[in-house]
Amino acid sequence: MPRFVHYREDGLANWARLDGARATPLSGAPWLSASAETGEPRALDPGVWLAPAHPTKILCVGRNYGAHAAELGNEVPSEPLLFLKPPSAVVGEGEAIVYPVGQSELVHHEGELGVVIGKRARHLSEDEVEDAIFGYTVVNDVTARDLQRKDVQFTRGKGFDTFAPIGPWVDTDFVPRDQRITVSVNGELRQDGRLNEMVFGVPELLMRMSRVMTLEPGDVIATGTPAGVDVLVPGDVVVVEIDGLGKLTNRVEAES
Repeated sequence: MPRFVHYREDGLANWARLDGARATPLSGAPWLSASAETGEPRALDPGVWLAPAHPTKILCVGRNYGAHAAELGNEVPSEPLLFLKPPSAVVGEGEAIVYPVGQSELVHHEGELGVVIGKRARHLSEDEVEDAIFGYTVVNDVTARDLQRKDVQFTRGKGFDTFAPIGPWVDTDFVPRDQRITVSVNGELRQDGRLNEMVFGVPELLMRMSRVMTLEPGDVIATGTPAGVDVLVPGDVVVVEIDGLGKLTNRVEAES
């Protein structure tokens, strides 16, 4: 099962291919044609996990699970509801989600399946979608819900630094079907859904998105969250898990 990780070791950012518990170093991002192996497989002991993507943008989908739309009092949209998170929101496995004290009083978790783009794509046809996908990862679309409601549009509520945890790796063999997706906070199960509950599946999302904007290698698509979104506060540990894909863990810290 090819999985690729991005990590910092001895002050340097590195990529590697995971083979079980061992990692083979790479010269660059794995979706780049020039990326090559630079060493022998070895045990991986990263100091800091980084997000396994280099997004020019994180392109997100709102209300893509019917039960989640209903819990917030919204209708299911007739076409994908798209919004963006900035690259500055990205953090990796084990890094902190920084609670914007003094700016928001209602921050929510939103566990999601992430798609990592592997090649430049525009106006994708159904037959071209699979070739444009490098792999899949886990995303937490952290949201300042009070600001989202106040502003109506999503930029401020979704765009704080650290509000896009992504990781722990990107998996190139994973195929979304009916896998379970859960979010737990301090060991308490909050969200519990299935990927096949999406209103718009991955192929349709990518086709529609690529008609609007060019998808670049390393971009991340966040595909929406199931019901059960709830409050995060400083000190919480939030875990997003997708069966067969991986587990993303982050601690919430107050902004100093």
